[in-house]
Amino acid sequence: MTSVGLLASIIVSLLAASSAPTPLYAIYQQRWGFSPITVTVVFGVYALAVLVSLLVLGKISDHLGRRPVLLAALLGQALAMVVFLTAGGVDALLAARVVQGLSTGAAVGALGAGMLDIDPRRGAFLNSFAPAVGTASGALASGLIVQYLPAPTRLVYVVLLAVFALQALGVLALRETVDRKPGALASMTPEIKLPAAARSSVAVAAPVLFAVWALTGLYGALGPAIARTLEHSDSVVWGGLPLFVLAASAGLAVWVLRRTATRTVMMIGIGTLITGVAITLASIASGTGGALSVAGFFAGGVISGFGFGSGFQGGIRMVVPRVAPHERAGVLSLLYVVCYLGLGVPAVIGGILVVHGGGLVPTAREYGGAVIALALVALTGLVLSGRRVEHVSVVRSASGSPAGTSVAANACMADAAARAE
Repeated sequence: MTSVGLLASIIVSLLAASSAPTPLYAIYQQRWGFSPITVTVVFGVYALAVLVSLLVLGKISDHLGRRPVLLAALLGQALAMVVFLTAGGVDALLAARVVQGLSTGAAVGALGAGMLDIDPRRGAFLNSFAPAVGTASGALASGLIVQYLPAPTRLVYVVLLAVFALQALGVLALRETVDRKPGALASMTPEIKLPAAARSSVAVAAPVLFAVWALTGLYGALGPAIARTLEHSDSVVWGGLPLFVLAASAGLAVWVLRRTATRTVMMIGIGTLITGVAITLASIASGTGGALSVAGFFAGGVISGFGFGSGFQGGIRMVVPRVAPHERAGVLSLLYVVCYLGLGVPAVIGGILVVHGGGLVPTAREYGGAVIALALVALTGLVLSGRRVEHVSVVRSASGSPAGTSVAANACMADAAARAE
């Protein structure tokens, strides 16, 4: 396996581990008798831990190097798997998710920057593709293992523990891609700091990233219960299928649109996100299930998943080409902060509404409506940013200033870079 391939595989395994508990929540709920709020709290605690880790440790690999940060993160993941294996209640689940989130947050910036260090073109593609593959494979594999193999609440974690151990051995053999430099402790002070060259791009990309990851929160936190309600089935495979369908379609979008212009990718992402969520909402409108409702729910997942993949890819590609190599880990970590805010906050609110609001189906409708509203905000920002670029180019060109040519050239170069990435 190549160095880039190893780093991509770690992203896959991290995201697979994050989605692996999803089909198991129903079993945990039956055994320990907790409410839907607890499910979304367990889900949200992971996102919160990732956020804290990103803010504190997101830039540390720029100072200590990629390898030591990745080794520590893989050790943390292995510890989380051990806690899951021995879990006897909700407290253990929460502890495992916190450790898992902290180690994932420490790793994602180092992994993304490391892949870009080694191969900028493939690295940019894999930064978008690997998370979707990991999320999809974790949800489906966990559901199948739980349904058809022995030790349903343990075997998936044993498999992941072995994978993390093998990947740690691979990291030991990696060549370091950055030189150590002072300032590691200072880099751990949480701050929102963006290079000037990336600020306008992040302003456009952030609403898209938040919206598409909020959709993932819907499918991860409420999707299993919705699918089982529509299908009238207690199968844990049905519990994992919504997230698998969403993430698999996202991976397909990243692959299909990898050579498409960045703004076009973003437009496709927003359009398919809105369409897919609308179909999903229509399919669960009655709340009674049936073959048509189930088919509509999963069709909506496929379409909105395509929006997730293209929106996430477009957001990364819009920002990454505009930052210097030594700024990559910090900027990627900041983008993931936006993503995990979208993943965690709406999911926890949704869990509260399921219990204290109108129930599962009305909450799903409200959640989906909020995702559509976020997507429309993102669309507005994308359109306005395009008009601003066009206006500046026209004004400067009309004034006869050489700067007009420079703006147009820079826009073309940025788009060409995005295509190449």
